[in-house]
Amino acid sequence: MVGLGGFLGAIARFWLGAYISERVGTRFPYATFVINCSGSFFIGLIITILAERTHLNPNWRYLIPIGFIGAYTTFSTFEYETLRVVQDGQLLAGFLNIGLSVTVGFAMVWLGVVLGRTVA
Repeated sequence: MVGLGGFLGAIARFWLGAYISERVGTRFPYATFVINCSGSFFIGLIITILAERTHLNPNWRYLIPIGFIGAYTTFSTFEYETLRVVQDGQLLAGFLNIGLSVTVGFAMVWLGVVLGRTVA
């Protein structure tokens, strides 16, 4: 279940990252930012729904949050791209990426949990 979810999550991350990068460029790591924030939202939402709102087989926890979302999010990519931006002398962009990713990512997990708790 983890492997299947991971395969699908990695493909989704690649497709979405390429799509975003083609549309807005790579001067700022927009694709990684969007993927990390949306992954934060979905992990909050899905884990809350699976733990509090359903009685589904525990394999769904392996498939979606661990496999799919684990492969879909890109924390190591976030760290590497931020380092590259800082090394290129773009300190403001680097620190903006850190601040926004952590703050917005946290807010998205919280929002996902809140939404997950409202699902009947």
